[in-house]
Amino acid sequence: MTSTAPAGTTARISDPEQAQRRILRVLVASQVLSGAGLAAGVTVGALLAQDMLGTTSLAGLPSALFTAGSALAAVVVGRVSQSRGRRPGLAAGYLTGAVGSAGVIVAAVLDNPVLLFIALFVYGAGTATNLQARYAGADLAQPGHRARAVSTVLVATTLGGVAGPNLAAPTGTFAEHLGIPGLAGPFILSGAAYALAALVLAVWLRPDPLLLARTLARAEEAAATGPAAESADTGEGRGGVVLGALVMVLTQLVMVAVMTMTPVHMHDHSHGTAASGLVIAIHIGAMYLPSPLTGWLVDRHGRMKVAAASGVTLLAAGVLAAAAPGDSVALLALALALLGLGWNFGLVSGTAIITDTVPLATRAKTQGTVDVSIALAGATGGMASGIMVAATSYPVLALTGGVLSLALLPAVAATAYRR
Repeated sequence: MTSTAPAGTTARISDPEQAQRRILRVLVASQVLSGAGLAAGVTVGALLAQDMLGTTSLAGLPSALFTAGSALAAVVVGRVSQSRGRRPGLAAGYLTGAVGSAGVIVAAVLDNPVLLFIALFVYGAGTATNLQARYAGADLAQPGHRARAVSTVLVATTLGGVAGPNLAAPTGTFAEHLGIPGLAGPFILSGAAYALAALVLAVWLRPDPLLLARTLARAEEAAATGPAAESADTGEGRGGVVLGALVMVLTQLVMVAVMTMTPVHMHDHSHGTAASGLVIAIHIGAMYLPSPLTGWLVDRHGRMKVAAASGVTLLAAGVLAAAAPGDSVALLALALALLGLGWNFGLVSGTAIITDTVPLATRAKTQGTVDVSIALAGATGGMASGIMVAATSYPVLALTGGVLSLALLPAVAATAYRR
């Protein structure tokens, strides 16, 4: 880097490319672990509540609670990251998710629904932190590579995310040997995975990507004749933040609503935990595994086109889920794969839009606020899904979600037109 900044300043600055490679490696390791923690709980949360309460109408409540908990956690993680850096913010978020997992296990042993709901709320911190980690991957990335940096962090969730649901049955058996209800077994995995993810970040996420990005920006400003870099960073302004948030909020709402009730729908058609775990594993794989390709598409062909593709893909997922026979695991798996892919398109493109338009000085705080909206959308989708299925049916829910996702198209078209 050529700079007229004081020699002492530049000497303390790590090589950005080398630092970025190290940061991505550490984030990948933590995301593999956190993916297992996230997916294991998602697989059985609704079934555990249904078993405790004896009703389907509140089966969406666990998803609503841990996504509501993730909303609060998104604010806290964002503010801690803003003031102290990504490392303490992300580590604290995962540790809180581990505490929530332990609470779910205790609630299951005591057969206490109130404690279960409180614990699920706390458990949601892991979900928020898993999402916030993607921003850390982009802090030091060049503008033309931000989506690919985000996608690298996201794809790392795949390994744990696919393994987690498929371990639902073995961990359930293990839990029963310990005198714990079988449906709480996956939360043993969740607690251990989140705790290990927190440890990895606390020990090895050095240098802190956000703090280093700020240091580099200040050094460049000191070498420049004017604040051109900062002006360029904020060029799209508030409109870009609104669009990026809208893309991620709608995709999260639709994805959580359909995903939450799919295991319940399969259970009602006499499918076991292993079958629903397989479908959720395929879904989560589709959420994260295509990320490198999605990141390349976003950087190569633009944020708007991939955001529009998200809406179309979610519509296809909703139509297929609605039309699939309840006894067809293959068609439900394909529908959930499309649901995950549509979510992936929306998350990567929306994250890139937000990162492009928010300056470093307020980046983490704004990203946390946006993720609150995403979490609240997920909570709404989770809670409404159980009520809607109880009042109508799973196919109606899936079709409604698919149609709702089309709202992305006019928003993207309007923004593209203004440009």
